[in-house]
Amino acid sequence: MVETVDIITPIVDNPYTFGAICAANSVSDVFAMGGTPLTALAILGFATCDFGPPVIKKLLSGAIDKLHEAGACLIGGHSIEDNEFKLGFAVSGVVDKNSLLKAGGAKAGDILVLTKKLGTGIITSAVKKGKVKQTYLNEAIDSMLSLNKTASKAAVSAGARAATDVTGFGLLGHALNMARGSKISLAIHGEKVPVMNKVKGLAAAGAVPKGARNNLEYCSRSTTFSDNISDGDKLVLSDPQTSGGLLIALPPEVIKNFDRKMKRAKHPYWIIGEVVKGRGGIIVE
Repeated sequence: MVETVDIITPIVDNPYTFGAICAANSVSDVFAMGGTPLTALAILGFATCDFGPPVIKKLLSGAIDKLHEAGACLIGGHSIEDNEFKLGFAVSGVVDKNSLLKAGGAKAGDILVLTKKLGTGIITSAVKKGKVKQTYLNEAIDSMLSLNKTASKAAVSAGARAATDVTGFGLLGHALNMARGSKISLAIHGEKVPVMNKVKGLAAAGAVPKGARNNLEYCSRSTTFSDNISDGDKLVLSDPQTSGGLLIALPPEVIKNFDRKMKRAKHPYWIIGEVVKGRGGIIVE
């Protein structure tokens, strides 16, 4: 059995879409472990004076549809009176213990792949503040609604050594967790990391959420940046993601098998670096 729980506050206005994003975000941890989600319990906080049954029904409808897509079902939940709207799910799933993907398990020589572009935190924050047009949110929404189900199955069947989903601590934070857990270091090629449209420009202008700066401050203690990595690029790598992709460590001899499975499913991925000998640090070059 694998268990996980995740709760977020609204990042889009449409209740159906927000519910679906919440569900995709919550089941992501199960997929990151190479597991299959089965059931979910909803955790909802809202002000009853501001939101009524029609909004809640749309919210849960979006969540249920996305959970069904993931192979799970909503079996109940709990709501509380809360001035700040929030929704999340406690998800139960199963995994073959011989195929369990852990953050700690990468070995020197492994290839690092990322299955979604970075930038959801920066884009959603910029739209809220009116710094970019609402249309730039579309790419982020499509990414957040995309499940990590296909990438998880491809990683397990190909023989991945380790994986983690990239969420609130940004790529650097989750990569650092993998490096420390595996007692190795990760070398990330900055120019190969996929980034959403407009994100680099916003980061260069300093238009980033507070979480990105906090993540960078923490990760910088264990990260070596090449001189060609700008301050804006560092913030992009630290951007907190909602329903982000998987960071997977694959032995080089199985990368072709993984590539074949991902292409068959028409699911993108990017090779962004490799695992090297070290003591739990990150090298960005």
